[in-house]
Amino acid sequence: MVDKNSAPKDTDLPPICYTLETMKLDDLSYDLPHDQIAQYPLEQRDASRLLVLEKKSGVVRHAKFNEFPFLLTGNELLVFNNARVIPARLLGEYLTRRDSAAGTATRNSKPVEVFLTRNLSGDRWEALVRPGRILQIGQRVVFGKGALEAEIIDRGERGLRTLQFRSMNNDAVAKLLQQLGHVPLPPYIRRSDSKADLERYQTVFAKKPGAVAAPTAGLHFTEEVLQAIRERGCEMCELTLDVGLGTFQPIRGANLSDHKMHVETYEIPEATVEKILRARREGRAIVAIGTTVVRALEAAALRANEENIGALLCPGRGEARIFITPGYEFKVTDALLTNFHLPKSTLLALVCAFAGHAQVMAAYRNAVTAGYRFYSYGDCMLIR
Repeated sequence: MVDKNSAPKDTDLPPICYTLETMKLDDLSYDLPHDQIAQYPLEQRDASRLLVLEKKSGVVRHAKFNEFPFLLTGNELLVFNNARVIPARLLGEYLTRRDSAAGTATRNSKPVEVFLTRNLSGDRWEALVRPGRILQIGQRVVFGKGALEAEIIDRGERGLRTLQFRSMNNDAVAKLLQQLGHVPLPPYIRRSDSKADLERYQTVFAKKPGAVAAPTAGLHFTEEVLQAIRERGCEMCELTLDVGLGTFQPIRGANLSDHKMHVETYEIPEATVEKILRARREGRAIVAIGTTVVRALEAAALRANEENIGALLCPGRGEARIFITPGYEFKVTDALLTNFHLPKSTLLALVCAFAGHAQVMAAYRNAVTAGYRFYSYGDCMLIR
């Protein structure tokens, strides 16, 4: 059963009314012991802990995630991100300019790490590379004993490179990327990826490849939990947001107003828009399963307003550049299920915008004290 606990006393203090212009990066800071950063997933997905934050009262309650269906009233519309994570981390070796010009396969002894961030078109990808200072335009990187090659054809801001991949055998580039790539576990998971991560770093409803990080709020769901949600009478729908740099790129600079969001591609089907509009007409709550869903929905609502289409949302494909910070007025999202996020991150800023800075930071301190597991393979919270 749900264990009820009152919110910490500091939520009784008058809240500071933050805006994008007034919020500082340090306002999104909190202390977390290293041993509370989850390094492995739990054996059972739905065994995670669930912190429930009531926005109006600030009350915090503790539950297990398998209780989630029974915390719903039974008429909500849940929106899921069905993006599938690709093996976006590639380990290779670079060819020196002399080797490249000669067409030889002599390899430098230093390894190269390529982290794919976004597909631009066909076999052309935007990526982060390491070591970046060595890898300049025109240089080539080989993977899989020469089966796959990439040429650096452009460089962008903040270490980004544009890579053109080529198959050096009869296999398609997409197949080689799948074979040679590693699960892109976040850097705070201090271990190599394993075979188990191939399945556990995907949601059970993952369908459309393209994400380079998991929509982690969805990792807690099992088929049994989804069936229990259906039996409660709730409705479900899906969209796709290809999780990329826009989600996990750190905020640079002391002021949030200086941060520039990286673009992420999303697609919202007509059927999903129709369900959302119907739920809104009927006064039913729209529950976003993860911050990536919030970004897609709110970006589509912003686009609908800019294009003056006379509807809440624009269906179809779009690009999310929206940076949601305290002071933002949510157009679509009524409730949010989300994991715990890194300090000083855009995701924590979004959560603070949704539930109030003072309440969210108090809830995070509560979770730390209660021993919750944090980040991608950690526990989660429901804000409503």
